Amino acid sequence: MVLSPQHEHLLDRLAEVAVRVGVNIAHGQQLLITAPLDAVPLVRRITEHAYKAGASLVTPFYADDVATLARFRHAADDTLDTAADWLQDGMANAYRKGAARMAITGANPVLLANEQAERVSRVGRAASRAGRPAMELITRFAINWNIVAFATPAWAQQVFPDLSVDAAVSRLWDAIFQASRVMVNDPVAEWEAHNAHLRKRAAWLNERRFAALHFSGPDTDLTVGLADGHAWAGGAEPAGNGIICNPNIPTEEVFTTPHARKVSGTVRATKPLFHQGTLIDDIAVRFEDGRITEAHARTGQDVLERILDTDDGARRLGEVALVPASSPISRSGILFRNTLFDENAASHIALGQSYAKCMLDTDNLTEAHLAQQGANTSFIHIDWMIGSSKIDVDAVNHDGTREPLMRQGEWSNQP
Repeated sequence: MVLSPQHEHLLDRLAEVAVRVGVNIAHGQQLLITAPLDAVPLVRRITEHAYKAGASLVTPFYADDVATLARFRHAADDTLDTAADWLQDGMANAYRKGAARMAITGANPVLLANEQAERVSRVGRAASRAGRPAMELITRFAINWNIVAFATPAWAQQVFPDLSVDAAVSRLWDAIFQASRVMVNDPVAEWEAHNAHLRKRAAWLNERRFAALHFSGPDTDLTVGLADGHAWAGGAEPAGNGIICNPNIPTEEVFTTPHARKVSGTVRATKPLFHQGTLIDDIAVRFEDGRITEAHARTGQDVLERILDTDDGARRLGEVALVPASSPISRSGILFRNTLFDENAASHIALGQSYAKCMLDTDNLTEAHLAQQGANTSFIHIDWMIGSSKIDVDAVNHDGTREPLMRQGEWSNQP
């Protein structure tokens, strides 16, 4: 796939933003990159900018859709619980020794749509278990890390099925560059201003120390209690190693840790979920005492059920995030079929693992102490969207009184 000269220029800008704003690589730091094979052009540009910024070593790891499908179609059934724990252990060890992480997303969102749900689930569970040591470092925000996107042909054709491959890729690149804020004269300065806005919003929420959030709208009447000692975050934040980074490019959210045992009511997803190459559409669930007790999906019901059965924490929440319905990604009108983008078009919740970075004073707290405060533990962390221009959000104070936080998907008189 040949990029236009304009797109080549913007791709280089995206790489620079990923290095300088996203992961914010430090002098002498190693960088591990995971990416689909199609993303080689972006990996090469990121590598160049990382070395210019002082990286000591950049190591890329590539995923191949054809090889992935080969396993599901030809591997013996008794091998599907095997994962490359040696690789994941090596990555976790690299992070412990100071390496940064960058993930490039862009895989086919429905790659595994026609594969047996049980086989997909088993492979996914094995991979999640093997990746737990590295995931814990990321969810604790112990290291600087970043996710950025590459417009692969397979992804572009899913987003724009009525266009030719070349036209679909070109249009997806336009959308990625726009959402990633690189189509301006100074993307780094643009990100500084955007991060300042998100920090202001998070700071206001932290000052108020609300007890819960209440989401209401079509098929939604959901109360999400907030964890004891929760902290709101958004945009650039200092990692545990002291490096300020933007984990997600793009990002439009402020988010925090819900209380895993204080979620109740019903909620219906406002966008489809694309998870590990499968589509789960029209999700509707009921929570009781923090746990999903009923779950339905018009498409992908069997996959949803297997996700919820991953472990004890898979039926509880690990994140709640607020995003205005007028965010640039929402205004684009594009269903990206990719969580990195779609979660920044709508308020959302995440099943599974909590982010310890969204808790106060966690340095000396054990996992048991965090759980006592409401943090959740799981092998998974899966975001799905519940916000829209038809959803209202109220903040619930500790005395039970309420105040409007969002109306019809927009902030109500907050910073």
